[in-house]
Amino acid sequence: MKITRIDLHVLLVPDYDVSACSSAQDDLVVEVHTDEGIVGIGETDTNPWIARECIRARSTHCMGLGLEEMLRGADPMEPEAIWEQLYRGSKMTGRRGALICAMGAIDMALWDIKGQALGTPVSILLGGTQRRPVTPYASLLPTGRTAGEYRDSLVAKTLKALDLGFRAAKLEVCVNGPYSHNGLQESDETIVEIVFECRRSAGPDLVLMVDVAYAWPDARTALGVLKRLAPCDLFFVETPIDIDDLEGHAYLHDHSPIPIAAGEWQNTHFEFLDLADRGKIDVLQPDIGRVGGFTEARKVCDIAAARGRRVVPHCWKSGIGIAASAHLAASTECCPYIEFLPVELAESPLRRELLAEEPRVVNGLITLSEAPGLGIVLNRDALEKYRVDDRGT
Repeated sequence: MKITRIDLHVLLVPDYDVSACSSAQDDLVVEVHTDEGIVGIGETDTNPWIARECIRARSTHCMGLGLEEMLRGADPMEPEAIWEQLYRGSKMTGRRGALICAMGAIDMALWDIKGQALGTPVSILLGGTQRRPVTPYASLLPTGRTAGEYRDSLVAKTLKALDLGFRAAKLEVCVNGPYSHNGLQESDETIVEIVFECRRSAGPDLVLMVDVAYAWPDARTALGVLKRLAPCDLFFVETPIDIDDLEGHAYLHDHSPIPIAAGEWQNTHFEFLDLADRGKIDVLQPDIGRVGGFTEARKVCDIAAARGRRVVPHCWKSGIGIAASAHLAASTECCPYIEFLPVELAESPLRRELLAEEPRVVNGLITLSEAPGLGIVLNRDALEKYRVDDRGT
């Protein structure tokens, strides 16, 4: 089998808001075609125009080869060998950043092709069992442009997640710091109030996590708030400080009463080695599209397993990434949860409409079907509806 063509779809919701802390408003969907008619699907969570050009860019010398040019004619049944070829051939241009994100979408599609060709789910190809249930947590980003509106929206979404049968939920309490939602800049007291109110409303049995989106300027400031949140019995607090402050993360590991999670922005397993060993992160959060695809994500799982850590994949895009996360989780014992943006609670139409078929949550669990590959089907009408050719359209 040979790769014959790569289709790149830049998608954008028409009413996107640049002040929102949500990358679910755009997408790059990659379709890899083969000479046997099998088509693999992938996506990545970064600026879709930049990732598209990373794939399209022409080769100009042996240290800066183009991804699309290297892919044409390659055997998609060897995704790991292709990953190494793409990484090595583009190393001066890539190594990290958007090019690795582009490779992540490609790698996801290649594993989808391999699974379809062999009649096998990706989770089995990765070494797991597709019948192992996966526990999704409902990822809850509220609406609201005041602290009160934000709190009330998040409480309502938490209660809705309970009604939908979720056993765990993550509160996106992004109300201060550099990446606050809707331009909010509230006090740490507001963060504490929101989390306590959500815990009170949800009761003691719902597993709760909190994402503060790099809110605090340093580890000691973060620790002061984390100690106040300890009575809320949180599974983790995500991205409390700048991702590059590895010493600060290590300090929090040593002193925080709540486990620390991070890794949504990391590219390649090499960055997770630093995060795990120097930063001492308790919960590693590879985004399968950003980290470089399944080929790199499974290495992150190995890193976590060898150190007694946990993996909880980041996923804030569409059902494509959710399916990928579910297959990864089903293949490893160190992944207790995956991030899941419920269709019923999603503002983005890309999350609601992009797939015609995707894994379903039943009684708080996802049990993958025996469908080969990723087991997903694109909604072609949605693909056409939200496709844009450039920034001017």
